[in-house]
Order: sequence, then C-alpha cells, then structure tokens
Amino acid sequence: MRIKVLSLLAFFLILFSSLLFAQTNNKQSFEKSDLPTKLKGYPVSPFKDTLFLVYNNVGSFSAKERANYISNKIKRLYEESFFEKDSINIIPSDVSLDIVYKNDLVIMSVLEGDAKAENTTISFVAKRNLTLIKNAIVYQNENYSQLPKRIGYTALLVLIISLVLFLAAKLFNLLKNYIIKNKGRYFRGVSYNAIKILSPQKQQFIFLRLFGFIKTVTLIFIVYLSLPVLFSIFPATKEYTTTLLQWILTPAKSVVMGLIDFLPRLITIIVIIVIFKYALKLIKFFFYEIKSENIKIDGFYSDWALPTFNIIRLLMYAFMLVIIFPYLPGSDSSIFKGVSVFVGILFSLGSSNAIANMVAGLVITYMRPFKIGDYIKIGDVSGEVIEKTALVTRIRTPKFEDITIPNATVLSSTSTNYSANTKQSTNGLLIHTTVSIGYDVPWKAIHEALITAALKTEMIEKEPKPFVLQTSLDDFYVSYQINVYTKEPTKQPRIYSSLHQNIQDSFNAAGIEIMSPHYSALRDGNASTIQSEKK
Repeated sequence: MRIKVLSLLAFFLILFSSLLFAQTNNKQSFEKSDLPTKLKGYPVSPFKDTLFLVYNNVGSFSAKERANYISNKIKRLYEESFFEKDSINIIPSDVSLDIVYKNDLVIMSVLEGDAKAENTTISFVAKRNLTLIKNAIVYQNENYSQLPKRIGYTALLVLIISLVLFLAAKLFNLLKNYIIKNKGRYFRGVSYNAIKILSPQKQQFIFLRLFGFIKTVTLIFIVYLSLPVLFSIFPATKEYTTTLLQWILTPAKSVVMGLIDFLPRLITIIVIIVIFKYALKLIKFFFYEIKSENIKIDGFYSDWALPTFNIIRLLMYAFMLVIIFPYLPGSDSSIFKGVSVFVGILFSLGSSNAIANMVAGLVITYMRPFKIGDYIKIGDVSGEVIEKTALVTRIRTPKFEDITIPNATVLSSTSTNYSANTKQSTNGLLIHTTVSIGYDVPWKAIHEALITAALKTEMIEKEPKPFVLQTSLDDFYVSYQINVYTKEPTKQPRIYSSLHQNIQDSFNAAGIEIMSPHYSALRDGNASTIQSEKK
C-alpha cells in the first residue's frame, strides 16, 4: 500500500515538473515572438496631441528623427492657406506605401517594419495614418484657422504701405514747392572761374528732373521692401521673402565689401592726387611770376609762361593717371583693358587732324609770329587777331567778319604781322601807295604834291616825314611811291582811303593829271581832266 502511494506521488511529481518545464518554454517562446512590440515608439504630435507612434529606423534616419520630420510636414500642410484634404493620397512603391499631398509632397512612408511593430498589416497602418493626418489638419483649420487672421494682417499692411507712400509723396511735393518758391536762393547758376557752366534756369530744370527721379526710386524702394513682409504672411509665398531680400542684400553686400577692400587703394590714390596738386600749384606760381616778369630767364619770353605751364600740367596729369591706373578697381580686368585699347584706337583714327592742329598751335606759340590784338595777313585774309586756341586762330577783318583758320593752315602759310614793329619801333608801320605820271610833269612837283597829301592824312606820323620813291621808269610814265608811317595798323583801310583822297585833291590843286599812258594818247586835242574847284 505504501509502495503504491509512493509510486503515485512520484508520478504526480514527474507530471508537475513536465508541466512546469512546458510552461516555461511556452513563456520564452511567447516573449521571443512578441519582441517587436517591445520597441520604443516616438510620437508624431504636430498639434500637441499624439496622432500615432513611429518605431522603426529608415536608413540613417532614426525613429525619433522620422517622427519629427513627419510632424513638420503635417504642420506645413496646416499652414497651407488653401489646404485640400482630398489631395492627400496613398501611393504605393516597391518597398513602401507613401502618404503624398498633391502627388508632390511626401508626408511619410509606411514600411513593413512599421506594420510588424504593431502586429498588423502595412495597408492598415497606411490608411489609419492617412485618416489621422487628414482629420487632424481639418480639425485645426476649422477651430484654429489662420487664414482670416492672415487676410486681416495683409489688409492692414497694405493700408500702412499706402499711408507711407502717401506721406512720402506728400513730403517730396512739399520740399519741391518750397525749393521752387525760394529758387532765387538755391538756383544761382554754376560757374567755374569766368566760365558759366549752367544758367539758373538750366540748373533748376536739371534739379527738378533729378528730384523727380529720386522721388520715383524712393517710392519703388518702399514698395519693394514691403513685399517681403507681405509674402511672409502666407506660408506659400514665404520662400519668396528670402529671394527678394537677397536681390537687394547681395549686391549691397558686394558693394560694401568691395568698398572696404578698395579703401587702402583709395587712400593711396588720394595721397598721389594731393602730392600732384600741390606740386602743380608750386609750378603755377613759378610760371605766373615769369609771366608778370618778376622772374626773368634769358631766351624765355613772358608770353611763353602760360602755354608752357599748360603743357607741363597736361604731362603731369597724364603721369598721375599712369601712376593711379593700377589702383583703380577693375583695372586688371580684360574688359577694362579691351575698352581702353578700343577708345585709344578710335581717338587715334578720328583725331589726326585735331592733333596736327594742336601741334601746329604749339609750334606757333613758340614761334611768336603774332599775338592777340595784332593786325596780320594770312594768305588772302587780313584782320585783327581776336583769339588763339590750341586748334584754331580767329581773325576779325575790317568788315567785322570773324574768320577761323586751322593752326595747321596758319603754320603752312606765310603770315604778315603789321603790328609787330608799331609797339617796338618809334617810327611805326610804313605803308605806301603808287601813282604813275607821264614824263611831261616835273618829278619835284609830283614829290611835293604827294608829301603834301600825305601830311594831310589822318592817323599818320609827322615824324619821320613821308617820303617818295620813284620805283620805275617805264616807256610812257614814271611810277611814284609815297611812303608814310603810322602806328594804327588795324585802321589801314581808312588810312589808305584818306591818303588816296588827299592825293587826288593835292594833284588837282597843283594842276597835275593822274592818268594812264593810254588815256594820254587819246586825249590829244581834248580838254584837261582836272576838275575845277568850286568856290
């Protein structure tokens, strides 16, 4: 009996051990099969409340990063001013089901791992997440929609911009009216030394045009700066804010940085200009002293001072430009060099005559054939020199005709200066005229008549006395030349006219006929041609 009881106890003990071992194995198996549910899930909560959890990593993206990425995409859809819930769809791919908005924006991808983590199918997870996303965005739009607020902000901002534009235009108009009202104070013309560059009327016209341009640019600038603020109100246009600002800030930054980089070279240029400026002032003082004859140099005339100074100044400016050129911005660029060469070629081809006249003007200056105010003759043109420039010489004839002669023509022609000796010689200019008288009249009577006529002529010198030269003994007549001195070379036409009148009167008084040999041959038997004076 005891043996049976022990056997029965042993059987139950073995059975209990077997059951316990089986239960332990089943528990371990269940724990292994239920292992994916032990993964940590990260919430997708774009609007504080959690929509769903993300368990698996995708590539280099951790589950946490995936959750944050999906939350940001859902927020972006919520910020869309004109959200369309029917535009969110599920698009299958080879390895996932993608939740996409308008076939463009991928909100999230549902993988097999996401379904296994929840012990369900990938289709179920994708449809559930799609529904949750749609409902969350719609709920937020219905209860917390920002569209009316954004429209209100836009209207308010447009009103403020319009007010600013109105006030700016009003301020410009008030300033313009004030300046025009006081134009006598602000517009007095622009002049440099004795050169009048702009008249008051022209200065006012230019100012008004420039003022209108500044006004227009200012108003456009205000509108342009307002656009980024307007675009930032709506998420769909927010990305244009950065673009518009970059269009202004990028060039402005380039200009500022370029200016900062250019500052050392600018200081160098300023120093060079200052040195040359004061060097020119010293040279100018020296040559002006020569002009005023306070400084005298043998062989260097005072009227050479200013032309020489102008030449030295031109050479110094050219030398200064050569020194400054490497410091100028863009001087080492191929475009700048190409433009410089092109301009040089154009200048060389188009200014050959001008350069020839300039060189001739320089040679004439140092030849000193005439000065302003001299009465000269160049070719067939006689008159008073009224202007000498680097390119031309201007002469005013006795008929008050202003004739312009290129300096190259002056240099290649023969010029006669009637005024040169009138200022240096005590006698003055010797002028003459010729009459022809037959052999039947005694030469002494002719000399006396000519000298008498000369002494009655205005603007001639009484000392030295006029004299007569017999220039030729021709077949039928003798040529008598009366010579008189004058210090008024610019009035030669009037002197000659007066002299000829006096010769006629003097010869008539002496009973001497002025006639050609042919007339003498035809007058035999005719009355004398001498006019009788009326008493």
